[in-house]
Amino acid sequence: MSSLSRELVFLILQFLDEEKFKETVHKLEQESGFYFNVKYFEEKVHAGEWDEVERYLSGFTKVDDNRYSMKIFFEIRKQKYLEALDRHDRAKAVDILVKDLKVFSTFNEELYKEITQLLTLENFRENEQLSKYGDTKSARSIMLIELKKLIEANPLFREKLVFPTLKASRLRTLINQSLNWQHQLCKNPRPNPDIKTLFTDHTCSPPNGARTSPVSVPLAAVPKAGAAYQPLTGHAPFQPPPPAGPSLAGWMTSAAVSSSIQSAAVAASSMSVPPNQGMMKRPAISDYQSAESEQLMKRLRPAGHGIDEATYPAPTPQPSWSLDDLPRTVACTLSQGSNVTSMDFHPSRHTLLLVGSANGEFTLWEIGLRERLVSKPFKIWDMQACSAQFQSVLAKDSSMPINRVTWSPDGDLIGVAFAKHLIHLYAYQQPNEARQVLEIEAHSGGVNDIAFSRPNKQLCVVTCGDDKLIRVWDMHGQKIYSFEGHEAPVYSICPHHKETIQFIFSTSIDGKIKAWLYDNAGSRVDYDAPGKWCTTMLYSADGTRLFSCGTSKEGDSHLVEWNESEGSIKRTYSGFRKKASGVVQGVVQFDTAQNHILAAGEDNQIKFWDVDNTNMLTFIDADGGLPVSLCSLLYLPTFSPFSNLTSVHSNRAFPG
Repeated sequence: MSSLSRELVFLILQFLDEEKFKETVHKLEQESGFYFNVKYFEEKVHAGEWDEVERYLSGFTKVDDNRYSMKIFFEIRKQKYLEALDRHDRAKAVDILVKDLKVFSTFNEELYKEITQLLTLENFRENEQLSKYGDTKSARSIMLIELKKLIEANPLFREKLVFPTLKASRLRTLINQSLNWQHQLCKNPRPNPDIKTLFTDHTCSPPNGARTSPVSVPLAAVPKAGAAYQPLTGHAPFQPPPPAGPSLAGWMTSAAVSSSIQSAAVAASSMSVPPNQGMMKRPAISDYQSAESEQLMKRLRPAGHGIDEATYPAPTPQPSWSLDDLPRTVACTLSQGSNVTSMDFHPSRHTLLLVGSANGEFTLWEIGLRERLVSKPFKIWDMQACSAQFQSVLAKDSSMPINRVTWSPDGDLIGVAFAKHLIHLYAYQQPNEARQVLEIEAHSGGVNDIAFSRPNKQLCVVTCGDDKLIRVWDMHGQKIYSFEGHEAPVYSICPHHKETIQFIFSTSIDGKIKAWLYDNAGSRVDYDAPGKWCTTMLYSADGTRLFSCGTSKEGDSHLVEWNESEGSIKRTYSGFRKKASGVVQGVVQFDTAQNHILAAGEDNQIKFWDVDNTNMLTFIDADGGLPVSLCSLLYLPTFSPFSNLTSVHSNRAFPG
């Protein structure tokens, strides 16, 4: 859900609360998952309304989301169980034990057995650990203190415990401002318009066909916080729009409205829309809030252009090239020794190739000399610092495939993301030394992608994982941002910047694309990737064009260019083959070169496109049938006497 849609939910929550729709307020809180009302939660716990307590919690977390959530549900169900025992309601206690507490036995069987044994006691306070259990009221109060600590520590509740500061009747104010705008657009505005409905746009029609002269809208102050709201019926005065100011984003206005009316209308309300448009329109991918982004949007969109005319900045001249420049033959073959899962070329020394393997080893090759410079097998640097969960996972299966390797922008650091929990950072020193820098347990489950970024001119590491989170780490291993909002494991990330605006695109295995600024305001966009499965996003080398490539669960591949200004697909490239039903070989890989070429591996071939033409240029066989649909595939950053394109077989396990 976009940021503006999220804010609209908060406005509706405020409206419902002011109108005393108490049950509806809490239902919307629970269904949206945007705001956890601690006061309401406390009331229900004190009242012992356990079904409502769990129902409300379910909008924000489930039992098995993380250890904090598990502890929260356990404490609630344990209290419900003890209260049934205290009432000597054995039948109810057994029912709670079997239906509610049984789920925890898989995590702590001994604790479950101990809880079960309480049934054999006349008074459960005979148990030493429960000897200080008082009456029901005090027990609930003590438990609630523990629950609040767990909720505050739970990352799933981050940024959801405080309601935003809003002036009273904010939604009514916005509606009134919208009506002002509509009245401004009337050809013959009446001095005292009669507003009888919000279901249709307001217009003033001349009475009995008589001609009326234009009149100004009467001045009225915006209601102060706590003031009674003026009714919209009768002859109540409109609130005038504030002084004209710059538009926040091009998508808020229509090309049919003149530029002078545009500035006044948008200034009146950042949620106002032209007549006959829906109240909310999905934001464009690059519609980020902040003064800097506002200035950027002005530069990207010529003045007076409507949303259907938004264009990219004029591209820089491209070097001439021809089909003869495309790679045709194998220049060299490197024997890695294990299935390759990821590759990345050094950003400035273009023949240095970083390779990650399924056995957890990363290797650095000098492909010009066919020489292996560095080879680092996987090992844990500090087992004591690893969580009990991770140690348990390793005890069951010690294999540690690499999911992604990458260079920092200056080529001084190497990032390695593993299929279980960890990332490693190494400092590269020429010609053949890689020194350990950081080991971070970044995610619960696999770390699916890793990248470097520079928010606020500070070098950071960005990761994503099976726990549905995107996280940002500083160079000391401290987590500085955690972005949540995906409903499935996050498959890939694409940090980027437009001038001074830093942001991250992310894709999840349910095909959702989201964008994040380095703040705590949530995702700015929510789009569906073509194919609605695993997708990778990538900018052209000059940073002006955005592409994505992915595969559906049915095995069909999709390569597209995005119109950032609209959040829509600008081009869909053809040339992929329709797969037989149920035949999925993996997620197609792709890369760009010289701002002009796209390459993707499929059907034992490497296929090429001109970025400005949707038809495939040509293809080559991948060394006689290399299964490149399961490939890491990338161009050298520049054309060179060596291999122009590198493709290697990968056995990386793709999400189901």
